[in-house]
Amino acid sequence: MIEIHNEKLKDIPFLHVIKDEYRDLAQPMVFFIHGFTSAKEHNLHFAYLLAEKGFRVVLPDVHLHGERSNGQSNKELMFQFWRMVVQTISELEVLKNEFVNRELAKPEKIGLVGTSMGGIITFGALTQYKWIKAAVSLMGSPSYEKLARGQIRQLKEAGVKLPFSDQELEHEYASLKPFDLSMNPEKLAQRPLLIWHGKQDPIVPFQPTFDFYEKSKEAYTKVPANLQFIVDAKAGHKVSREALLKTVDWFENHLFPQHNSAVKI
Repeated sequence: MIEIHNEKLKDIPFLHVIKDEYRDLAQPMVFFIHGFTSAKEHNLHFAYLLAEKGFRVVLPDVHLHGERSNGQSNKELMFQFWRMVVQTISELEVLKNEFVNRELAKPEKIGLVGTSMGGIITFGALTQYKWIKAAVSLMGSPSYEKLARGQIRQLKEAGVKLPFSDQELEHEYASLKPFDLSMNPEKLAQRPLLIWHGKQDPIVPFQPTFDFYEKSKEAYTKVPANLQFIVDAKAGHKVSREALLKTVDWFENHLFPQHNSAVKI
């Protein structure tokens, strides 16, 4: 039986999903980070399939989302987008330490996956934490500064009045560089990374992420199976069922290699 526990650590609410027989055992663990204006509950289909494979799955609410919402509009949230991204990266360390210290997670078998904003967070977290042993980005972007500048450009073109001066914006861009995987590609260190992106995505541009993949392939020449990009030529900003199943396969193959079997539905 799959158990879903609604828990909280400090100020971080999260769903903890685990098969009942593994409740008190150290298991491979996967973090799932939701997208902008979404919430932890919206991705339980991923958690269910991963838990069925034996993973402990942790789905936190990003700051100002889900249980942490304070009623701000999407426009107000957008102005805090990158601060939420960086805060979530920091909170991942807090959550990871809790489960490892309680001997509920195997520290050498921890994965991270996210959709959209969660995919962006996944790329950024790879620059900070060697404990992430396998990762999946669904509609994310590793190019923090380029994406942030593009977001501001679009807002200005739409006539939106920004609550930041140009000088403040430049400071924000500079603060993102340590988390920008496109600027720090060596941080990948040949770790297993699966990228899925719809070619028609109107929210998170496809091309910069694909360009990053193309440039990264050279570093994976000795372990080419550790880097994969799935292009969905028709998809926009919505994760397909194929991406769901490939995500589960990816973690099973890289964190549960002895299983080495595809998801059967």
